[in-house]
Amino acid sequence: MAEKNVMKRQMILYFIFAACMILLNYIIQKINQLAISPYICSVFGGNDFIQVLYCSTNPIDMPVLIGSIVATGITYIIKFFLDKYLVFKKTSLKIKETSEEFSKYFGFAILTTIENIGIQFILTNLFNAPLEVSVIIALSIGYVSKFFLDRKYVFTKEY
Repeated sequence: MAEKNVMKRQMILYFIFAACMILLNYIIQKINQLAISPYICSVFGGNDFIQVLYCSTNPIDMPVLIGSIVATGITYIIKFFLDKYLVFKKTSLKIKETSEEFSKYFGFAILTTIENIGIQFILTNLFNAPLEVSVIIALSIGYVSKFFLDRKYVFTKEY
């Protein structure tokens, strides 16, 4: 029974932090869209390298792509430390253990991101589900998968 209560507490914290990271990701992307990108492109946009790498909107909207990558990276790193120290209550500060955990965590993050995209694509394109419904279902399945992968394979060592 105690193990069930531990898992329940872990799941609640995990999903609260996931919701916070979704919100933080959105905020970072909005700040990039409204402030950072216009500033960088107006001040440094004359530089060909900056123009191509960051300011170009044809054929892809680079400020949106770069903002999304940066926001995802920041939230993955923050969520890793929240999960390690608050959700799964690991106390090691050793670089070796933390590096191994982060590598596994990031690998599973990539796999579950692919899972999310696949589920969302299938629901939206094959079953004509509204985008909002497919996003909610895909994220829910992805976060549940990620929780169990992290619990079983990432944060396993007792320190």
